[in-house]
Amino acid sequence: MGGCVAAALLAASAHAQTPPSTLEKPAATAPDANPVSNPTAVPGFWDPRRRPERPDLSRLSVIRFLTETDYPPFNYAGPDGVPAGFNVELARLICEEIKVPCTVQMRRFDTLVDALNSNGGDAVIASIAATPDMRKRVDFSDPYYRTPARFVARRGAAPGVQAAALEGKKIGVVAGTAHEAYIKALFTEASLQPFPNTETARAALKKGDVDLLFGDGVSLAFWLNGTDSAGCCEFRGGPFMESRYFGEGVGVAVRRNNDLLRQALNWALFRLWEKGRFTDLWLRYFPISPF
Repeated sequence: MGGCVAAALLAASAHAQTPPSTLEKPAATAPDANPVSNPTAVPGFWDPRRRPERPDLSRLSVIRFLTETDYPPFNYAGPDGVPAGFNVELARLICEEIKVPCTVQMRRFDTLVDALNSNGGDAVIASIAATPDMRKRVDFSDPYYRTPARFVARRGAAPGVQAAALEGKKIGVVAGTAHEAYIKALFTEASLQPFPNTETARAALKKGDVDLLFGDGVSLAFWLNGTDSAGCCEFRGGPFMESRYFGEGVGVAVRRNNDLLRQALNWALFRLWEKGRFTDLWLRYFPISPF
């Protein structure tokens, strides 16, 4: 993947972000962790005590997956035009586990749900967040990844990320995001510094114009591990996973009431995790963990 993937991930949370919430405040603290120093950390998305029941898979003859054309490293067209990426490989592993043939068709992101609901495919695997509004249009499998929020600081800088330690500290965020809303709600003593986009926010952190940057952990992990950051910075604290702000996670979308396929996807995803195949795939695409 290299530097080109890191550059492509500057907006990696665009699909999975959820709007700011006005519900009650979640807890403001989380255990300290720094995935840059623990690059093999793999998050667990499944509870081994809640094993999905195996549905009647004989009723499935084929799965037609739909995905997006240009959202690396999750889904994109390879040099030969063949669909590639984390989501695409996961779709193929699902089909292997269920033991049915599958196809993967690429479309523009804004056409995926309409194509699914008009029977242009059976499932969408394209990093679609399971928001309340989206649940009115489609059903979702269990989530197979989430997009955590993380703080980033310059290496050697002193600030911790507990609310009391951030009084008066300048925290950079991208304006209009759930990350901005979270800081406003939970770190009220900090000095919020909104920026129009990720590039200007990261540049401000590198120059020392802000003390911390708060944003999407997936794209920040690639930035920290890529050449654009020039080794300037590191994760501090977190991850922050509050679903009221950062969503319930990303699942595979199916048509409403297609319970057989949804249950088959849940069963297959759990089995892939249980066998270690999901972990192997995750580590190939995310050697620096955002968690």
